[in-house]
Amino acid sequence: MKAAVAAELAAAYHSAIVDDLRAHDFVRRRGRLTIHLAREFGFCYGVDRAVDYAYQTRKRFPDKNVFLTGEIIHNPHVNERLRTQGIRILTDPGEDQTTLGPNDVVILPAFGVSVGELARLSRQGCTLVDTTCGSVLNVWKNVRRYAQSGLTSIIHGKVTHEETIATASQATETPGAHYLIVRDEAEAEIVCSFIRQPNDKKGFIARFGESASPGFDPDEHLQRIGCANQTTMLMSESLRIGEMLREAMADRYGASELDSRFRAFDTICSATQERQDAVKTLLDTETLDLAVVIGGYNSSNTCNLARMCADRLPTFHIAEPDCLVSATEVRHRPIGLPSTAAVPETISSGWLPQGNVRVGLTAGASTPNNLVGQVIERLEMLAVNDVRL
Repeated sequence: MKAAVAAELAAAYHSAIVDDLRAHDFVRRRGRLTIHLAREFGFCYGVDRAVDYAYQTRKRFPDKNVFLTGEIIHNPHVNERLRTQGIRILTDPGEDQTTLGPNDVVILPAFGVSVGELARLSRQGCTLVDTTCGSVLNVWKNVRRYAQSGLTSIIHGKVTHEETIATASQATETPGAHYLIVRDEAEAEIVCSFIRQPNDKKGFIARFGESASPGFDPDEHLQRIGCANQTTMLMSESLRIGEMLREAMADRYGASELDSRFRAFDTICSATQERQDAVKTLLDTETLDLAVVIGGYNSSNTCNLARMCADRLPTFHIAEPDCLVSATEVRHRPIGLPSTAAVPETISSGWLPQGNVRVGLTAGASTPNNLVGQVIERLEMLAVNDVRL
């Protein structure tokens, strides 16, 4: 059904402005405003495929109820468009997964679903359309290998994120296997300290709580470990955490034991890495006054792009064009908080400098081109009509 929905997808998500930027070396100058767009941004292959499959599913089953287990990606604009297509999201108020049956079609999102949820849907007899991203499937393959080899999976991720929940379920498919989820380097350091010198087991278990598999015993289950990660985490941080754990295992057991006690694979998806690399290149090669990062506030990869920019210059993570209220006021998400944190937007004033201004622009992997184009239009309008000039 791909050809049948191609025109509809193009109409919904295409942007002529973005095409123009690409054609002009990712730079656009209008009056006092110059926009530098990162060379990799927006919809990645996995997200594009998931959205495409959702539209195809609606077209393929016009007379059936079509559901998503949850948000297909972390972008409210895209999810709302799917609702208007008649696709219902099971996490929305009033929906009940227990009533599903053979006459219902259920789309599994790009993040994947847990082993238990997949089994329940199969038992209910639903027709399943699986859009799980190939990069996520690669992580699952690695944690299953760890489990089969008797290693505990240490997962760099966010414990409430759909992808990490699904990965953790894969890590315990083998009987007796375990996992531990670490959110950041600070939590990884706690794990490393315990590996080097086990103490206060009760405190360790209490500290990690739901981040550990049922029955997790740090004395036993940190003796042999394998590293994995949520695919949308900050690549540099995932690599540092892997190195921290490797060094801790070497300190405890000796370098000669590493081959049997420690494994690590780079499971950051290529699209996430490309977008992070593109932002780094943009920051390193262009002199910018500020950065604007577009994407859902619960999008992990978007929050990480914003973190990268904020380390170097004033940065505003916005969800949509209307967040650019005026040349003096912007609504945005505070940077540095976990993407899973339910925080309100904050309002900043004086965000757009007077005179000539150079803006670095990027968008998370779940942000469509039409939103990027609308933000560019909004930026240009505000710069031209700035009453302070």
